[in-house]
Amino acid sequence: MKIIMLGAPGAGKGTQAKMIADKYNVPHISTGDIFRSNIKNGTELGMEAKKYMDQGLLVPDELTVKILLDRVAQDDCKNGYVLDGFPRTIPQAEVLDKALSEINDKIDYAINVDVPDENIIRRMGGRRACLTCGATYHIEHIPPKKEGICDTCGKELVLRDDDKPETVANRLDVYHKQTQPLIEFYSAKGILKTVDGTVDMKDVFSAIESILG
Repeated sequence: MKIIMLGAPGAGKGTQAKMIADKYNVPHISTGDIFRSNIKNGTELGMEAKKYMDQGLLVPDELTVKILLDRVAQDDCKNGYVLDGFPRTIPQAEVLDKALSEINDKIDYAINVDVPDENIIRRMGGRRACLTCGATYHIEHIPPKKEGICDTCGKELVLRDDDKPETVANRLDVYHKQTQPLIEFYSAKGILKTVDGTVDMKDVFSAIESILG
């Protein structure tokens, strides 16, 4: 069971990816984690990626896919995996498809967690964080006991720059231009499954379970 998670930033695809990984006993693989692990362990691929990252450049798609294939070749991936955060563009998807087909492998499902932009802006704009202890809240869903104050350490809560409506709108704009075309790409391959990401997190997961069986 090889799965790609799709969805806008803030749609909750990372949470669902972790839940799939736990339920089906397959690894949750994020490209950021693989890069960090390869760099930390000083692997040849990791050092090559670091050269680009140190210059503030994007790691080329071919190298990213090489690092990814190295990861999915490990024993814990023999029953499948959940990819979170890759591919982000059509060229990346094409490179990944080609590389997998060369080892007689393929992606089984691309699951799109669908949430309208206005819901995401509201959802992320409601987040509050404590910069002192790292606790996170949401003014609607997980409010602190006292408004604007952290339950854990009593310090002031803030709206992080990443969660400000204008920042979220910019990220969504990039998503629609670069990543949304993947929905059509995987739909054409007949492996796209879309779930409603506006409902409760558990209901989203139930919809995913009914797809995966």
